[in-house]
Amino acid sequence: MSRDSGRPPLSLTVTRDYAASAERVFDAWLDPDMARRFLFATSDGEMLQVQIDARVGGDALIVERRAQGDARHRMRFEVIDRPRRLVFLFAAGIDGEADADWSRVAIDIVSRDGGGCTLTLHHELDPAWSDWADRTRAGWTMMLDTLATLTGDS
Repeated sequence: MSRDSGRPPLSLTVTRDYAASAERVFDAWLDPDMARRFLFATSDGEMLQVQIDARVGGDALIVERRAQGDARHRMRFEVIDRPRRLVFLFAAGIDGEADADWSRVAIDIVSRDGGGCTLTLHHELDPAWSDWADRTRAGWTMMLDTLATLTGDS
């Protein structure tokens, strides 16, 4: 993971409540059939490829065709602690351009008394990507909202 001139990483946090169980929400991140419906999926894109090797050290590749080219999203799993925690390195790029530097994403899921769960996503970015912070946060928010619909929230 690259760091810009020794500065601390830029940290983004997004939190979302779900009516579904922690297990159901967690499993969606590692199930290719579910992941293709919310991970890096856009309304005008066409999902081309979803490969997930759901083990520590395993990789994932999610490719969506978009107007500007094929968006490639890569993940490398560092922690898989079902249903509480998922940590992965993340990189993305369009078509032939090199993937961006690796960044780290940590997902923590806590069951709520009475049912459902709360998911908190932390994304640590190189400070060089600070101009993309709002867009990155909006993207994660959209994905978490879509996941809520897929897992049974209205």
